Amino acid sequence: MRIAVVGAGAIGAYWGAAMHRGGAEVHLIARGDHLRAMREDGVRVISPRGDFVAHPHATDDPDEVGPVDYVFLGLKAHSYPSCESLVKPLLGESTAVVAAQNGIPWWYFHKLPGPYEGRRIEAVDPGGATSAVLPPERAIGCVVYPATVIEAPGVIRHLEGTRFSIGEPSGQISDRCEALSEAMIAGGLKSPVEANLRDDIWIKLMGNVAFNPLSALTRATMVEICQNPYTRQLVARMMEETLDIAARVGSTPEISIEKRLRGAENVGHHKTSMLQDLEAGKQLELDAIVSAVVEMADITGADAPTLRTVHAATDLLSRTCGPDASGPANTPGRQSQTDPG
Repeated sequence: MRIAVVGAGAIGAYWGAAMHRGGAEVHLIARGDHLRAMREDGVRVISPRGDFVAHPHATDDPDEVGPVDYVFLGLKAHSYPSCESLVKPLLGESTAVVAAQNGIPWWYFHKLPGPYEGRRIEAVDPGGATSAVLPPERAIGCVVYPATVIEAPGVIRHLEGTRFSIGEPSGQISDRCEALSEAMIAGGLKSPVEANLRDDIWIKLMGNVAFNPLSALTRATMVEICQNPYTRQLVARMMEETLDIAARVGSTPEISIEKRLRGAENVGHHKTSMLQDLEAGKQLELDAIVSAVVEMADITGADAPTLRTVHAATDLLSRTCGPDASGPANTPGRQSQTDPG
């Protein structure tokens, strides 16, 4: 099995190192000091499950790699429309694209039976730009539960979780999903193949859609948001509205809001990926995590007043404190690509 990881950052390098350890042929595509360190010393994973070092091929040139069986996207979702030069050389006739993103994927309505089948979500597929680069028929959905950070160039600290749930947009249990799952399990990861992966998407999104923007607006950690009675109530309202939107597009994830809140509180003083991006002066991953949910509220006729209010405030924050804004300087932080599930 030949695999390329495009954007071998915190999650991508961790996943690629695990896959290499399990026997897959892995190619990491990265840049800068991180790439140089991985070339020279491999990927060093520091984990409560046991430290290890893997030495997959690392490059900044996908043409060196050529077509592979699977492309694992470790990029933020807002980078997808502009990633053609990185992805195109890796695509063969049957190459699958595994998008390890937070939030609503661009393929969400692809092969989803019902009134919205085939509908484009502009927030994550503006004018069809993402689908032009990453055709939905290539997509394997992936919900990422581990939390990882880049401790230093080439060094990944794995904080918790090993589950990467995968599934076809059609709900089919396909050969390509089963083969990928077996390779992940061989690398020490959990990888259930889900017929209803969209339910997993909404379960994780319940937390991301609330904690990510609120943490960016307040600079608070997840436990601080949970332990403040006012913001806890705000999160609960946002989760209720999110579940309403999910139901309108046919998903009924089986998890209570209180259980989701307890899980987030147990994570402790964790800065969400959006807060880390804000502090590092990076673009906020707002489109897939919040904007797409609000757009789905528009599509389905849901009121979602709390989601809309928080989205408006966070959208303004992203415009005034983003990488192209002239707002206050931000303090660089450790890189993280996902939030705990």
